[in-house]
Amino acid sequence: MYDEIFQRNKLYWGDDFQLYLKNKYVAIIGLGGVGGYALEALCRLGINKILIADFDTVSISNINRQLIALNSNINMKKTDAFKKRLYDINPDIELIVYDGFIDEENFKEIFTVKPDFIIDAIDTIKPKISLIKYAKENNINIISSFGAGNRMDASKLYVCDISEIQYKDNFTKNLLSKLKKYANIDKGIWAVASLEHAKNLQKIKNVEKIQKNNGEIIEFTKFTPASNAIVPAVSGLLAVNCVLQVFYGEFNSKAQ
Repeated sequence: MYDEIFQRNKLYWGDDFQLYLKNKYVAIIGLGGVGGYALEALCRLGINKILIADFDTVSISNINRQLIALNSNINMKKTDAFKKRLYDINPDIELIVYDGFIDEENFKEIFTVKPDFIIDAIDTIKPKISLIKYAKENNINIISSFGAGNRMDASKLYVCDISEIQYKDNFTKNLLSKLKKYANIDKGIWAVASLEHAKNLQKIKNVEKIQKNNGEIIEFTKFTPASNAIVPAVSGLLAVNCVLQVFYGEFNSKAQ
């Protein structure tokens, strides 16, 4: 069945590269607007081993932009909703599921096998920094979403090294500053960034409480970003495009 599902892929890059993709292992951390579209694209490329991680459930406010969000699955865990969807796309897929909050304390539990690539679709700064730091220290390719919130124009999105981000909104400035301060990282990480200036008509501040898998309750403050169906989706697809180009480059290098 695998070969039949992905025969259109192979019309471009052939059997050998499709097999190369099948044997790759990619982790997606965060299954919201960016991560959801990235995840489905990975599955439809034929990558057969994927780690998915998210602590959240589907809410009605997700419906405007998140691939998995439907009125029929409100309050379902996002990991459960995606498991059902991905197995329906590729019954042979090997999914590793972590249903919980991600931080540096559980990376060893999550990454029992080293991924070939990590897509960071986390929307809070502290775990985002921890994940990027972990990937850098363990020599794992990672691409991080920087520019999906508070934007309307997906044509302004682009992929670059974090040292080459041109426009920095407050979130990006804060993230880059803390990456440098706490992890000594200011380059060598791919990012999906935006040239569009951030805009939000209303500052909505939320205090979220999350129970970790060990029972500990953590609390953090978030400002709700403006978001739509287009920009997060394109951001996720650009992240996967970066993954695909890296894998294709590796494959061609090994073939020579």
